[in-house]
Amino acid sequence: MGRTNITWPTEFILLGLSSRPEDQKPLFVMFLLIYLITVIGNLLVILTIHSDTRLQTPMYFFLSVLSFVDICSVTVIIPKVLANFLAKTKTISYGECLTQMYFYIAFGNTDSYLLAAMAIDRYVAICNPLHYITIMNHRRCVLLLVLSFCIPQLHSLLHILLTNQLIFCASNVIHHFFCDDQPVLKLSCSSHFVKEITVMTEGLAIIMTPFSCIIMSYLRIFITVLKIPSAAGKCKAFSTCGSHLTVVTLFYGSISYVYFKPLSNYTVKDRIATIVYTILTPMLNPFIYSLRNKDMKQGLMKLMHRVKGQ
Repeated sequence: MGRTNITWPTEFILLGLSSRPEDQKPLFVMFLLIYLITVIGNLLVILTIHSDTRLQTPMYFFLSVLSFVDICSVTVIIPKVLANFLAKTKTISYGECLTQMYFYIAFGNTDSYLLAAMAIDRYVAICNPLHYITIMNHRRCVLLLVLSFCIPQLHSLLHILLTNQLIFCASNVIHHFFCDDQPVLKLSCSSHFVKEITVMTEGLAIIMTPFSCIIMSYLRIFITVLKIPSAAGKCKAFSTCGSHLTVVTLFYGSISYVYFKPLSNYTVKDRIATIVYTILTPMLNPFIYSLRNKDMKQGLMKLMHRVKGQ
């Protein structure tokens, strides 16, 4: 199925990361290990937080939800990638492709809103510590969580509805390892002006809203920390933000490299950059938060001792 004149193709061919047969099994092993590490690592974060009463705070509540979303996001992509590494024909049906794209966009944007919620939590904890409990109460945490899920779902639905209106009469070969928005859009021979305008307006607003919250939160944190007289106090305040800032840098750095450019400039290099935030960031998150966070390390040790005791 190289060329076809149908309006809606029955299936797409995923080109993947390499077309060489000798690369398929090593890539399968590598992605399988990444998937297992990601799932186990994030599950450990969730279990650690929910088993330690000292970690029952808004920051760790959002972290546990972030770990759950990371498990979901890699599960949307990697199992199909693994199947295609071993398959002779690397196909994905049209409906399956749109479904994968929907959940990929939804979970990716949910990540950004959760990172914003965590930045707001750090802002309140450092800049207004005396009112932290009343401001970051259960009701507000649930509201932030609902917004973090509902807005990305509606955003993703809009993009899928627009994609479903496109006519695909060119090649049905997707130059990617999953159904990403940009590579699929490049296959359309109909005008996708509305889709591109939506990506650059509504999409930009959806992404920039949580990013703006993160920037403003950390500007206020930075100003507040500078007013702390002791160097030890400054280090302690910044240490609570280090893990979060590392994840934010990885997440938004790779996203901006891939998506904030014209569609015509999408290249193979963008495929590699996509791996960073779709696969590597969810895998690294548990290590970043566990190794750089004393409370998480202690909670993890308690969980391990409890498991050994049983």
